[in-house]
Amino acid sequence: MAVMRSILYVPGNNPKMVEKAPSFPADIITLDLEDSVPPAEKENARKIIAENLKYAGSNGSQVYVRINNWETELTNDDLEAVVWEGLHGVTLAKTGHPDDVKRLDWKLEELERRRGLEVGSVKISMLLETAKGIMNAYECCMASKRNVNAIFGAVDYCRDMRIKLTSEANEQLWGRAKVGVACRAAGIVAIDAPFVAYQDIPAFEKNVADGKQMGYEGRMIIHPGQVEPSNRLYAPDPADVEWANGVVKVFEEEGIAKGKAAVSYNGKMVDTPVYLNAKDILAAQAEIEAKEA
Repeated sequence: MAVMRSILYVPGNNPKMVEKAPSFPADIITLDLEDSVPPAEKENARKIIAENLKYAGSNGSQVYVRINNWETELTNDDLEAVVWEGLHGVTLAKTGHPDDVKRLDWKLEELERRRGLEVGSVKISMLLETAKGIMNAYECCMASKRNVNAIFGAVDYCRDMRIKLTSEANEQLWGRAKVGVACRAAGIVAIDAPFVAYQDIPAFEKNVADGKQMGYEGRMIIHPGQVEPSNRLYAPDPADVEWANGVVKVFEEEGIAKGKAAVSYNGKMVDTPVYLNAKDILAAQAEIEAKEA
């Protein structure tokens, strides 16, 4: 699965920002057709995005497009405009029900077949950002084999819940945790919500740490200044990589090779779950190193 530490959103109707996209080291560049684009600019944004699908990812980033949700009646036009070579995936805004995802899957296959693209090559990312979407999170995450991640959309979630959005994020705990669990249960990546106080990097770092403890492995980014800390914070800590290497070595040499289910490492017990956790850390590090190479 592709590395998804940072997902930078770029307004699709802003040629200057789209032109700058390859200069940002985000794992995914998402060209936006939804909230950052006013209604009168939708068609212009579609044209700009279609012309820049290959260019936006020329630095090695994957390229996604956030499309409008089905209720807007703009989704089909969005897809007709942007499903071309160079597109890695689409993010469905305000996903509320698994049928939304199934309908998108069907439309993507129709376009892939019609345009000579490999069937299944365009992946699906979901924004779960309404009370309905949060309640249906697991079912949405399981609705298509194309699904690769789900993003917790805190801003719209708080608006839908009629509560105040804060940097402390206490009001988001239940919904945020539910999306994290749903993603893990479905075997896809949990992407955390945009952090709107983009200049407050210490608060951003604390919020990332809280989300990682809920299973989040990447971040929706609304400002280029958040890309570097996001890439750093969602990568395995060097100390954890060193620990994982030691755990794997001792468990394989002193445990598996000698028929033992538990061994000691640095004064602590290492059994199979600890060993598998260490293997996960090393796999994530290897994936990041492969991307950056």
